[in-house]
Order: sequence, then C-alpha cells, then structure tokens
Amino acid sequence: MSAHIINKDGPFDQQHPSDLMSRARRVPTPGKATVLAMGKAFPSQLIPQDCLVEGYFRDTKCQDLSMKEKLERLCKTTTVKMRYTVMSKEILDKYPELTIEGSSTIKQRLEIANPAVVEMAKQASIACIQEWGRSASEISHIVYVSSSEIRLPGGDLYLATELGLKNDVGRVMLYFLGCYGGSTGLRVAKDIAENNPGSRVLLTTSETTILGFRPPNKERPYDLVGAALFGDGAAALIIGANPKPEESPFMELSYAVQQFLSGTNNVIDGQLTEEGINFKLGRDLPQKIEDNIEEFCSKLMEKSGVRDYNELFWAIHPGGPAILNRLESKLGLRSEKLECSRRALMDFGNVSSNTIFYVMEYMREELMKKDNGEEWGLGLAFGPGITFEGILLRSL
Repeated sequence: MSAHIINKDGPFDQQHPSDLMSRARRVPTPGKATVLAMGKAFPSQLIPQDCLVEGYFRDTKCQDLSMKEKLERLCKTTTVKMRYTVMSKEILDKYPELTIEGSSTIKQRLEIANPAVVEMAKQASIACIQEWGRSASEISHIVYVSSSEIRLPGGDLYLATELGLKNDVGRVMLYFLGCYGGSTGLRVAKDIAENNPGSRVLLTTSETTILGFRPPNKERPYDLVGAALFGDGAAALIIGANPKPEESPFMELSYAVQQFLSGTNNVIDGQLTEEGINFKLGRDLPQKIEDNIEEFCSKLMEKSGVRDYNELFWAIHPGGPAILNRLESKLGLRSEKLECSRRALMDFGNVSSNTIFYVMEYMREELMKKDNGEEWGLGLAFGPGITFEGILLRSL
C-alpha cells in the first residue's frame, strides 16, 4: 500500500534558485551550515476540520454522543482548519479490523505506514532537489527522521534507493523522537555539513497517524486530542556549508542546543502495543515549557548579541495553540511574531517532526517580503523527555 501524494512546493516554486540568490541580503558565514532548498509533500486525502467529526465517528462506528460532542469542541479549540491523511475509505475497507477496539493490528498498520512514509519522503525530496537545482548524485548524506515506521533496514535505505543516490551515501536514522525530531535533524545535518567539507545533506522528515488511529474510548481521552490535532505529511531540506555561486542559501544554522527537563519523562508518554501506538499527554506540558523557556532561549540568543525577543523572528513548532499562547505571553512577543507557527497549525495540523519546516517555509516567505527583515531568529521544538530542541537561525 502506498499513498497517493500531492507535491507542495515552497512559496518560490515558480522561481529558479538563482532568482532567490539575487534577493539575498547577507553573506553566509564561511564554514557555517545553510539551508539551500526546501520541499514538502502530502497524501491526497484532505480533511477539512469541519468534516472530521462526522467522518471519524462514522468510520469507527461509534455511537457515543458525549464523546462526539467532546471531539467537536476540541476541533474548534485546536484552530486547525484542514489536514492531510494517509487513512482513507479504501484502507478501512481493506483493513476493517483497524476500527475494532482491542484488535491486534500492528502488522497491518506497518503494512500501510512503512511504504506510505517513504513515498511521502521521496516526493518531498524530489521537490526539494528540484528547487536546489543540482543533481541528486551530489547528495553525500541523508538524515532520515520518522516516528511512523518500524522495520530493518529502515526508510533511509529505501529512500536512497528510490532517489537513485550513490550506494556510499552516508545515512543517519532518527526514529521516535516525536515533535522535536525535525529540529534534531537540523542539528545533526548541521554537524555533518560543517565537519565534512563539500558535503550536501538531504534531511527528510515523514509522518503518518496510521499507527495511532483507533476508535474512541473514554479510557483514552487523549485519543480525541490526537484526532483533532494531528495530520500526515513530509518535508525535505538540502543543508550545506560554503554554498556555491549557483546555490541559493536563504537561512544559516548558527548554533544548536538540546536540553531535557529532569523528572518529566512521563509528561509525554508513548507506548507501542499490539494495537498500535498509545499516547498520553500531561495537562502540565504547556506550564512546564513556559517555566523553562526563557533560560533555554537565552542560551541561543547570547550567540547573536540580540537581547530583545521582539527583534528576532520565531519559528516555533506549533504543538498546539495553548503552547503558542503561553510562549507569546511569557516572552512578551508581539502577536505577529508567531503568525507563521499559527498558519502552519491551521493549514496542516500538528504533523510531528515535519511541522517546524512548514513554519520555516512560511517564515522564508515573510522575510523575503521585507526590505530590512530580522537577521536573527530562533527555531524551537518540544517533545518527549520533556526535550527542548532549539537552533539559532540567521536570515540571509
């Protein structure tokens, strides 16, 4: 089973990379990793949020009106307007056991998810390579991120094969990091690019909610949050230092930090079972992030010399509106500072590791509109641990 894919090129998909280079206003720092291109892809099943509740309860044959009303409320509070999903009527017709409570379905879920995740990653990578304007044979490394597939060999090998990459391409897999996986991928790709002269790193993230799809159950209230919030998709970036004249760097990866909060292992909890993956999310997650965000940001900001939060641009993974609202209030950010995060959440939902890149793409568009846009910004994501992953970004 493979997903039907819709390519979603970046906001400059009609322009040749050289056009972007002509608009660059700052010179890349020698030896520092830069983002040279971006791409994304989605499965063809698009679900408007207004249609989700009826379809979900119909597909799972659930008659519980109180749970239906709860999901309707959640769908409104998430601020999500639409999402893409691999799950479809055809899949449910083929695997009706996915809607039966207590069914052992991990095998069936992986039959669907494994190829779908690689196919989305492939299409996002093709879009990214096309924007880059270079040959795929120049890719020296792959960093492959997913919390949605399980197999040996992993999706990194299948992706390299599908793209026709060299068989000595250096491969790194980052599995089951959850929502901060994309930012971790950036940090790893940065290290590879800066320590391997001339390297060009393909960073891909790809996620589907197939592993977590199940019928509503009052004993698992977080399932409804997941149904209201999460979506499917993929993203890809080309990372490299010392860009060539024909390349078009638009963002520099200046400095990266990862930190976990001691004693918070169970705040975001995911367990793989015979029925798929079960998530539990602590109600204190937004508060934990709020309590520790200033100290974390200061570690990144000190490298830039910027002291005022509102002098930065912000690319925050939108785990949900509550986290964005709390960070906006805690840091005293002007409302427009998190607009790109809110747009990504509205347009795609929380797509786990991918979402930070959808935010960055919107941020690229906004920065290119400005004659004198912010030079420095922060890319932040949060996930199991509780883990904070951050990177100091420089707009070029």
